[in-house]
Amino acid sequence: MSSLWLGIVLLLFAPAVVACTLAGIYFHVRWTLLDNLLRIFQEKPLFIIPRGDARPGAEEVQFPTRGGLTLRGCYLKTDGPRKGVILFGLEFGSNRWSCQSYCESLLQSGYDVFAFETRNQGDSDGMEGYEPLQWLTAYEVADTQAAIAFMKTRPDADPKGIGFFGISKGGNAGLVAASRDRYIRCIATDGAFATCTTMVPYMRKWVNLYKKSKLMQGLLPNWFYAVIAMVGIRKVERQRGVKMAHVETAMSRLKRPLLMIHGGGDTYIKVEMARDVFKRAAGPKIFWVVPSAKHNQAINIAGDEYVSRVVGFFDLHLAGLEPATVAIEPPEDRPVLDGRALVAPA
Repeated sequence: MSSLWLGIVLLLFAPAVVACTLAGIYFHVRWTLLDNLLRIFQEKPLFIIPRGDARPGAEEVQFPTRGGLTLRGCYLKTDGPRKGVILFGLEFGSNRWSCQSYCESLLQSGYDVFAFETRNQGDSDGMEGYEPLQWLTAYEVADTQAAIAFMKTRPDADPKGIGFFGISKGGNAGLVAASRDRYIRCIATDGAFATCTTMVPYMRKWVNLYKKSKLMQGLLPNWFYAVIAMVGIRKVERQRGVKMAHVETAMSRLKRPLLMIHGGGDTYIKVEMARDVFKRAAGPKIFWVVPSAKHNQAINIAGDEYVSRVVGFFDLHLAGLEPATVAIEPPEDRPVLDGRALVAPA
């Protein structure tokens, strides 16, 4: 009997020790390192932010948000017969006219393009007390939804739906909006990322800067870092008066065709971070890594191939110009890093 009780005690004691150890590490990190981690989290990276000049003949647009702000955009019409309409999501800090460097080929190929500036960006109204960062909040998602609602009410609205093409933070907002509104029939992104899946790898690096601990750096599981990351995110939300939007959650509901482009030389959002987000998408998808390209610079590296892939994606999934086949993710043992997707019947 004594041996039985000893076994029971040991069986209960070991998990308790592990739980207490993890709790101790958690509170230690939270009390001693969290403020430093949040300071780094809120620093603005030195992105190359493109700007564009107004296009002669383009339609200047303004439309309201639910909160009463006025957002500005530009509607660019194709010169030829229209294949479809594409909503363009801008990267953090750029203006609406910067869409032209990404969308000129789409315009020439028969697509109308509508680009807009979210609140506190470009010429759109500013919201008092709100300072945007590179991280996606519910405000940018709401503004993207307002842009979609505006497109539905235009006299030239396409009743079949639209495509979405977004860069970095603009792509993040499009992914969340597309998961909620089937009016977006397909979505292409370049440099997209999610908050928590980006924070966790960086937290491993940041912790090592302040505590030379192999346990904290390498042995603790990702979920442990994710718990601390979510505590930090909640604190940032309270401090800045915002609600973060989580792309990870939206991806599981995204069942539309997805083309996700990423730079192989991106030092801000590593390929592994983007692939983690990509794997969560529920629909037909393709992940194309452009070797050596920095963040949001794939178009400058890949050139004609970039244009061909983006136009081809929308030709297939929005205009329906080719046989009904869709790109799908290859098996895990055959990763597609150069973008050559398998095809399967729709």
